[in-house]
Amino acid sequence: MSAQKKRNFKIEAFKHRVELDPNYAERTWRVLEHAIHEIYNHNASGLSFEELYRNAYNMVLHKYGEKLYTGLVNTMTGHLKEIARSIESAQGGFFLEELNVKWGDHNKALQMIRDILMYMDRTFVHSSHKTPVHELGLNLWRDNIIHSSKIQSRLLDMLLDLIHRERTGEVINRGLMRNITKMLMDLGSSVYQEDFEKPFLEVSASFYSVESQQLIECCDCGEYLRKAERRLSEEIERVSHYLDVKSEVKITSVVEGEMIANHMQRLVHMENSGLVSMLVDDKYEDLSRMYNLFRRVPDGLSTIKDVMTSHLRDTGKQLVSDPEKLKDPVDFVQNLLDEKDKYDKIITKAFNNDKTFQNALNSSFEYFINLNNRSPEFISLYVDDKLRKGLKGVSEEDVEVVLDKVMMLFRYLQEKDVFEKYYKQHLAKRLLAGKSVSDDTERSMIVKLKTECGYQFTSKLEGMFTDMKTSVDTMQGFYTSQYSEIGDGPTLAVQVLTTGSWPTQPSAPCNLPAEILVICEKFRTYYLGTRTGRRLTWQTNMGTADIKATFGKGQRHELNVSTYQMCILMLFNSVDRLTYGEIEQATEIPPSDLKRCLQSLACVKGKNVLRKEPMSKDIAEDDAFYFNDKFTSKFIKVKIGTVAAQKESEPEKQETRQRVEEDRKPQIEAAIVRIMKSRRVLDHNTIVTEVTSQLQSRFLPNPVVIKKRIESLIEREFLERDKVDRKLYRYLA
Repeated sequence: MSAQKKRNFKIEAFKHRVELDPNYAERTWRVLEHAIHEIYNHNASGLSFEELYRNAYNMVLHKYGEKLYTGLVNTMTGHLKEIARSIESAQGGFFLEELNVKWGDHNKALQMIRDILMYMDRTFVHSSHKTPVHELGLNLWRDNIIHSSKIQSRLLDMLLDLIHRERTGEVINRGLMRNITKMLMDLGSSVYQEDFEKPFLEVSASFYSVESQQLIECCDCGEYLRKAERRLSEEIERVSHYLDVKSEVKITSVVEGEMIANHMQRLVHMENSGLVSMLVDDKYEDLSRMYNLFRRVPDGLSTIKDVMTSHLRDTGKQLVSDPEKLKDPVDFVQNLLDEKDKYDKIITKAFNNDKTFQNALNSSFEYFINLNNRSPEFISLYVDDKLRKGLKGVSEEDVEVVLDKVMMLFRYLQEKDVFEKYYKQHLAKRLLAGKSVSDDTERSMIVKLKTECGYQFTSKLEGMFTDMKTSVDTMQGFYTSQYSEIGDGPTLAVQVLTTGSWPTQPSAPCNLPAEILVICEKFRTYYLGTRTGRRLTWQTNMGTADIKATFGKGQRHELNVSTYQMCILMLFNSVDRLTYGEIEQATEIPPSDLKRCLQSLACVKGKNVLRKEPMSKDIAEDDAFYFNDKFTSKFIKVKIGTVAAQKESEPEKQETRQRVEEDRKPQIEAAIVRIMKSRRVLDHNTIVTEVTSQLQSRFLPNPVVIKKRIESLIEREFLERDKVDRKLYRYLA
C-alpha cells in the first residue's frame, strides 16, 4: 500500500479590511458605565452580565483597554466620594455602622464589576502592569474613605474609645468591631498597622502604665498579680474576637512591660506579701502566678531565683548556726529535710519543675549545710536514729523513703569522709547491740552510699556485715565442740571483728568476773586452735550482758546491761557496800566510762538497781554505793542503758577530726602521684586544682595540706622541684 502525500493547511486573514464604527468605544463604555452605576445603586438584577462581559471583552480586544480601565477608575472614584459624604454625615454610634454597611456594599459591587471585567483583568491589566480590579477597588476605598480627612481621625478615635470602654467594664458590639478591623486588614497590613495598631499600642501602654501605678499603691503582691493576669487574659481574648492575630504578641508585650517588667523589684520585695512572704506561707497559687507572669519578661525568672536563693541561704544559715537547734542532731537534720521538702514542693507545684530553680535550691543547701562542720556527724546520727529498732509505727518502706531524702543531704556534704567515719561508728554500735531495723535496710543504705561514692567508700562497711555473719558460724562451732565442758555456766556470744573494718579503739581491758574469764579463755583456745596467724583482743567497752538478779521479797528481774555495768554489779554478789575507789580498783574501768555506768545504775529513776550516798546526779570519788534491794519494776526484763551524750564531747570531736585529717594524707598523696605519673611535669597551681577535682567527691582538700603533702613526697624522692623554675615539679620514676 503506497503512502499518501501529506497536505499542509494554512489559515489566512480576511483579505478585505473590517471597518469599525468610530463611536464604538464610546458607546460601549457608556453601556458599561451605566451598569456600574446600577450596581452601586443596588439595581443589578436587571443587568445581563453575559452581554456586559462581551462588551468589556470586545473593548479590550479592539485595543480600548486603557479607556475602559480609566473610565472604571473615574466612575468608582465618583461613587466612593458620594459614599464618603454619606459616612461623614452619620452621627454618633451610627458612624461605624454606616461605614460597615457601605463597606459591605462596596465589596459586593466590586465582586460584580470584577466578574464583568474578568477578561481585562487577565490580559490588559497583566500586560500593562496595572493594578487588578479587586485590588484597585480596595485602594480607592482606602484613599477616598479611610484616608478621608473627616473620616480617618474620627474612625481611630471611635475604635480606641470602644476598646477603652470595654476595658473599663462596658459591653460593646464586638461583631461590629471585628468587621471594621477586618476591613482595615483587608486594605493591607500597612493600613491596619499605621491607621490603627500603632496608636492602639501607644494608648494601651499609657492606660496600663497609669493602672499599674494605681494598683501597686493599693494592692498586695498576690492581688496585683491576679489583676495583671486577668488583664493579660482580657487582651488575648480581645485579639481572638476582633483584632489581627499578629497583634497578640505586641499587645501582650505592652501589658507585660507596663504591669510586670516595670514593677518587678517592688513586687518581689513587697513587705508582708512579696516573694519571701509567699515562700514562707507556701502560697503555691500566688507563686505559680508570679512564675508564669515573670517568665514572660526579660530577667523575670532570674529575679525570682535571686530573691529565693538569698532568702533560702539566710534561712539555712540560721538553721545550721542556731545553738538551740544544734542541741538535738535528729531535730537538726529533720529541720533540714523539712526545708528541702518544702522547697521541692514549691518548685514542683509552682515553678513547673524548672531546672534553674532546682539548681538554685541545690547550691543553696550545699552552701549552708557546709557552714556547720558537724553536719556530717548529725546526718549520720539521724540515720542511726531511723535505723534503730523500736521506732513506733514506721514501716521499712517509710524508713526507705527517709533514707532517700537523707541521701540528698549527703550529696551536699563536702566532707563525705567525715560522714563515713561517723557512720562506721554508729553502724558498729547498731550491729553489735542488735539494734537495727533490719539487715535489708542496713544493706540498702550501704548500696545507696556505694552508688553515690563508689566501692572504696563502703568496702569496710560491707566487711562489718561479713564479720557478723562469720561470728554466728564461729559461735555455733564453738558450742558444738565445747558442749560437754560448758555445763550450766554463763553463755557467751562473741563477735570477732576484723581490725581494719571496725572503728575499734585501743582500750584497756577491764577485770572480768572469774566465772566469765573461764569461758572467755575456752573460746580463745578454741578460736586460735582452729585458725592460724590470728590474735584476739577483747573489746570490753563494746559488749553487753544479760544477768539475772534477785531483789527484796524475792523479786526476780533480768537486767540487760553493758559489759562494764555487769562487772560492777557482779561485785555486789559478795558485798553490800562499795566506794567509788574500790569499784575503780576492782574493775579497772576507765574513770569516764565508770562514772557514766554508775550514773546509769544509781541515778536513773526506774533503773536504779544500786543506791548512792550522798544522792546526787553526778558521781564523786568519795561516793558510796549499795545494792538496792528495794528496787521494783513492772517489767521482768529491765534494760539499763549507759548515760552518754548523743553527740561527741569536744575532746572526742577533736580526736575524730584528727583521725580524719590523718586518713586524708595518704589519699592526697596518692592523688598527687597519680596526676604526676601521667603528666610528668606540672606547676603548683595546676596540681592543687587537679587534686581538688579528683578528691572533691569525698572531701574538699585544703591547699595548705596539699602543699605539705607535695613537700613530703619531695623529701621521699617521689617528686623534685625544677632547677630553673621552682614552681614546677617533676615526677621521679
